[in-house]
Amino acid sequence: MELYLDSGNLEEIKEVAGSGVLNGVTTNPTLVLKGGMDFKTLIRSVVSVLKDAKIRGFTVSAEVTAEKAEDMVQQGLALSKIDSHVIVKVPITSEGVKAIAILAQKKVRTNATLCFSANQALLVAKAGAYIVSPFIGRLDDAGQSGVELIEEIREIYDTFGFKTKIIAASIRSTKDVKESALAGADIATVPLKIFKQLYVHPLTTLGLKKFNADWARYNELR
Repeated sequence: MELYLDSGNLEEIKEVAGSGVLNGVTTNPTLVLKGGMDFKTLIRSVVSVLKDAKIRGFTVSAEVTAEKAEDMVQQGLALSKIDSHVIVKVPITSEGVKAIAILAQKKVRTNATLCFSANQALLVAKAGAYIVSPFIGRLDDAGQSGVELIEEIREIYDTFGFKTKIIAASIRSTKDVKESALAGADIATVPLKIFKQLYVHPLTTLGLKKFNADWARYNELR
């Protein structure tokens, strides 16, 4: 499973870019607002950081803000021209699905965002979306199972041979990452806090502490 950083903060992205495990970055209007940079400047900068880190095959998702399909397409085309690594995020509405289909015909890759049902995932796969983003954390918050949705989408895509990738979004914990991987997600996009927590286990910390203490004792005895 690939790992993306969900962030609009360039310093966070620089921090993780050299980790050796990052495959891409996702942004959205909320994250861009928090990051405080001009939108297109941010996207160009993120692409530059990931190129400098020599990450192969990375993608950077940039979201349209229009509501009509025609306007979404125009925004999407403009975003796709920033760099070949940019993927256009489009919300799953009737207009959004229409825009995804048009963009697919124009060979523009899309990330169908705000997915909350298997039916929505089916529609965007038929429209030609490159990625679908089920928001599992928000489903869990609403008393539904986000991981169960990933399992349903995985079964549908495998049954009918859809190539659309599944990216687990709205990740709330390291457990979400693990369960998304087990459910068959192709990608998980996580905030920096969760990304850092993936490295941590208390037994690793205790084991390293003991090894270091024993090594210090060994040197004292020499």
